[in-house]
Amino acid sequence: MSTTAPAVNPALPAAMRVLDAINSGDLSCLPECVTADFVDHGSPVPLPPGPEGYAQALGFVTGVLGIRYEVEEIIETPDRIVLRARAHGVGVGHVHGPAAEGRPYSMQTVHIFRTDGDRLAEHWGVRDELGAMREMGLIPAPPAPPGPAAG
Repeated sequence: MSTTAPAVNPALPAAMRVLDAINSGDLSCLPECVTADFVDHGSPVPLPPGPEGYAQALGFVTGVLGIRYEVEEIIETPDRIVLRARAHGVGVGHVHGPAAEGRPYSMQTVHIFRTDGDRLAEHWGVRDELGAMREMGLIPAPPAPPGPAAG
C-alpha cells in the first residue's frame, strides 16, 4: 500500500521540474513546464511572457547568483502550487556589494504558482533578502528585545 497522497494539482510535476532545472542549471524543460503566456511577477525588469522570459529570469538566478533550492513544504489547490523552499547561494559583489563577495548564505523563499492544466501560468516569489544580508554580514542583526522589568 502506498502512503503517498495523490497530487491535487496536475502541474505539480512541472513545478518540481522547474526547481530541479534551477538546481542543475539546465533550463531546457521550461517550454514543457510553463504556458506560452507565463508571467513571472517577481522580475525586477520587464521580461517577455512565456518560457523565453522565464528563462531570462532564471538564467540570472542560476548563472549569476548560483542559487540552489531545497524544498521544505508543498501546498496544492486545484489551481495553485505553493513551494516553501530554502535558497542557498554565495554573495556576488556586483549584486550584493563588494563586502558580500564569496560569502555563503541561505534564505527562506516562498513560490506561488498559478497553474493552467499541467503547466505553470504565473509566478510570485517572496524572499528573505534582509535575512540573507544579515547572514553575509552586510547589516547588523537587530538588538535583542529588553527583558522583563525587575519589580
